[in-house]
Amino acid sequence: MTTLRAGVIGVGHLGQHHARLYAALPDAVLVGVTDQDSGRAQLIAERHGTRVFDDVPDLLNVVDVVSIAVPTSAHYPVAKACLNAGKHVLIEKPIAVDPTEATELVELAKAKGCRIQVGHSERFNPIMHVMRPHIRRPAFIESHRIGPYSERGTDVDVVLDLMIHDIDLVLSFDPGPVEEVRAAGVPVLSSTIDIANARIQFKSGCVANLTASRVSLTKMRRLRVFQRDSYVSIDFQSRQGIVGRRSGGTADKPGFTIEEHKGNDDEPLKLQLDSFLRSVRTGATPVVSGEDGSAALAVAHHVLSAINTFVERHAE
Repeated sequence: MTTLRAGVIGVGHLGQHHARLYAALPDAVLVGVTDQDSGRAQLIAERHGTRVFDDVPDLLNVVDVVSIAVPTSAHYPVAKACLNAGKHVLIEKPIAVDPTEATELVELAKAKGCRIQVGHSERFNPIMHVMRPHIRRPAFIESHRIGPYSERGTDVDVVLDLMIHDIDLVLSFDPGPVEEVRAAGVPVLSSTIDIANARIQFKSGCVANLTASRVSLTKMRRLRVFQRDSYVSIDFQSRQGIVGRRSGGTADKPGFTIEEHKGNDDEPLKLQLDSFLRSVRTGATPVVSGEDGSAALAVAHHVLSAINTFVERHAE
């Protein structure tokens, strides 16, 4: 098995865990880290017995793959530099701030023969692996992704910070092209949208109703899927799931069975990095490709546009 030389750009809240896992994975070696905060970089490097690099170009000279865990506003320029250097990249979600930037990164990766994987980590949540086979042709999808306020991630609005996880999940169920988006949202504690709700209508007839908030008292990460003759509920925090199915009975009194499921204790980020390294070694398309990340970002911007319309209407 080829051992890949890995680097991490940005070792804050998320990047520190990329560094930890690369240092532990048997088919990777953590060559180094870099961060605008040199003290932070030194702390993480010492923790994992690796080097600190003063800037990105120096790190790129000695790695095969990199994780990009810088603030969202810097995803595009950092990823572009990495791809131009011929490096495979795992970009924390969202792939970029603007859809045109995402498209450019995808095309650049193709031209350079590089892999892009986007860090939509819920795809790797063990409960998602268990429940996905039960999701076939959703008619209605409802999600709630809410939590207390934190300064982290507020360089972008809650749609790009939190809701985009559920947008990516919904698109992975292959509901088809988007037909209409209606949304509402307001800033509460930051200068950007902190709570939002979106109703996304697909041409297939499927409807997704997504709620995201970073100003709630409690934390919730739930997704429910309604489809003909069955119901699927997923709790990403507890890693528990329920499948309800119509079973027997009569037209007047149909029967209904409940199946309970549980995901294992595997760390989603570890599974994500394993998948990324495997795609680099084999040349396979990443589970969450650059195209997937770009598609989720495009829908997120439809939501933001609808929110802007809502805000303008209520400002009159």
